Amino acid sequence: MGLPAIGSKRIHLPSVDSTNKYAAELLEREELAHGTVILADEQTAGEGQRGRPWISTPGSDLTLSVVLVPPDMSAAKQFGIAQLAALAIKETVEAEDVQGVQVKWPNDVLVEDRKIAGVLIANELVGQQLARSVVGIGLNVNSSGNEQGPPATSISMELLRRVDRDALLERLLAAMEHRWQLLIADPGRLHAEYLAALWGRGRWMPFTLDGAPYRARLVELDDHGRLLVEDENGSVSAYGMDRLRHAPR
Repeated sequence: MGLPAIGSKRIHLPSVDSTNKYAAELLEREELAHGTVILADEQTAGEGQRGRPWISTPGSDLTLSVVLVPPDMSAAKQFGIAQLAALAIKETVEAEDVQGVQVKWPNDVLVEDRKIAGVLIANELVGQQLARSVVGIGLNVNSSGNEQGPPATSISMELLRRVDRDALLERLLAAMEHRWQLLIADPGRLHAEYLAALWGRGRWMPFTLDGAPYRARLVELDDHGRLLVEDENGSVSAYGMDRLRHAPR
């Protein structure tokens, strides 16, 4: 018997501090089936990468967490979860006829250089295996793109019209299910799709490496989710998100 489809079980909350935090607290008390979605109309203390606040407009955006339980995935392959989430968001936004959508390593989705969505993933490892992931998604739908920090946008800002949030959610969950099946059956194809959509590929850009300014050209992404970058001396190195970061804009 296969796993239930993503979105087959849903927990709808009018307001919560963080859907990821709510999921973590719930998982301490009970098991949540694969594909369980926790959706909030309002998230009062959402977080993006590196603890940045993610502020959503009540009833306007999509803020949700999805529980994924891989049947057999090594910890070394866990970046595939980030890839499936980012690509599902990209597909969903493009289906609304938004142009210039790309994924930004490690967990953002951009329209041109403006952030439209972010992903925050909490992975639970057992030995060398990925036991469970909680995938938090914040997608700017009808808001003014008001995340604090880098320039932001929303689908409605790009299209100059409001978008049906409920219909968008269904498309997002269907896209996640499709990418989940791809991750299990053909992770190489998922990786290639992510690489083709990668923002900044081939460009020289500012990073920080171990906290210090670092200029490099984004070359490739390896199977472990590390960026391969070329420095100004022509040397190519692979770095994970624990050491390499895009410089703040």
